[in-house]
Amino acid sequence: MRFFTLLQMEFRKIKRSKIVPLLFIAPLLVVISGVASLSRYFTPEYTAAWPAMFMQSALLYAYYLLPFSMVVVCAVIAGRETGNNGILKMLTLPVSRRALSMAKFCVLVFYLFLETLVFFVVFLAAGTVATGTMRVEETIPLFYLVKRCAGLFLTMLPCTATMWAVTVLLDRPLFSVGLNLLLVIPGVLVSATPAWILYPYCYSGYLVSCSLHDFTTGSGGRTFSVFPFLPAAALIFVMSLAAAAGGFGGRLSGGRTRKDA
Repeated sequence: MRFFTLLQMEFRKIKRSKIVPLLFIAPLLVVISGVASLSRYFTPEYTAAWPAMFMQSALLYAYYLLPFSMVVVCAVIAGRETGNNGILKMLTLPVSRRALSMAKFCVLVFYLFLETLVFFVVFLAAGTVATGTMRVEETIPLFYLVKRCAGLFLTMLPCTATMWAVTVLLDRPLFSVGLNLLLVIPGVLVSATPAWILYPYCYSGYLVSCSLHDFTTGSGGRTFSVFPFLPAAALIFVMSLAAAAGGFGGRLSGGRTRKDA
């Protein structure tokens, strides 16, 4: 079975799920509350309103709400197969379980992109209303916002891969969701230590924290260093995907699945 066909099947499976409405909850909560609380201090002469609103909204979102959302999406995607022994039926088809795991991860990445896009659109709308209401005459920095949202998406990829590996390797949804949530919580503490480079659950939050530091000190984006972040993040990403692909369906099928070629 071709991978593209497999991917189409995975999208059809979750077509009627409630994932899409879920993706609107976190952006709406954090953007509306963040922009509303900060806009009260705006004056017509206020400068750098858009970066200030973004930092106010993105800090909590990157550390907690976005990872929490992805934990739930992981559980929903995995639950489509575990319900009614669906994984056993799927693995009887002429399809590699590694390819099946990768197809599901691609769906997960699509929803990560979709939630980041929702955050961008909601923030743009809320920011436009806030600056218009307070008569702040500042051009919308589209390039700045796209760059920051792209950074959120890219730094969440290793975290999402790790979450998917945990979800696959722990066949009980309660355990996988609980462990992933537990690993998200200390992210803000780990980001303040040198160990942050090995902790993908804090990557997005660390990026926003660095951006906030640059904004307040005027250092011009020098805090966040691509190296050694990029090699560490790439290694964690690849290892997590390999672990998920190798373990997918193993426990659920009781070891009775055919060996992949």
